[in-house]
Amino acid sequence: MQRHIRKLLTVVTEAALEATLVRDIDRLHAHGYTITDARGKGSRGTRNAGWEASGNIRIEVVCDAATAGEIAAYLQEHYYDNYAMILFMSDIEVLRPEKF
Repeated sequence: MQRHIRKLLTVVTEAALEATLVRDIDRLHAHGYTITDARGKGSRGTRNAGWEASGNIRIEVVCDAATAGEIAAYLQEHYYDNYAMILFMSDIEVLRPEKF
């Protein structure tokens, strides 16, 4: 079984940004993404998803390193100052590289 290295870019941010971020991620050449609801506490307080305006989402994008870097740089530049958002990246192994 051959394995291929890709990046997993994870974005945890305010649910209100979902539609805008999906457009950005598509425009920045990601082949796809997964979005799930998220709850937690951080420097901007508790986000418990009790109602949409206080909810968080977690967006996961599996892609090549260049695409992950481009998306991360864009999100940092355009959203970090005004929204609760964290990004993290890790190397992962995929078994179907053509999907990413």
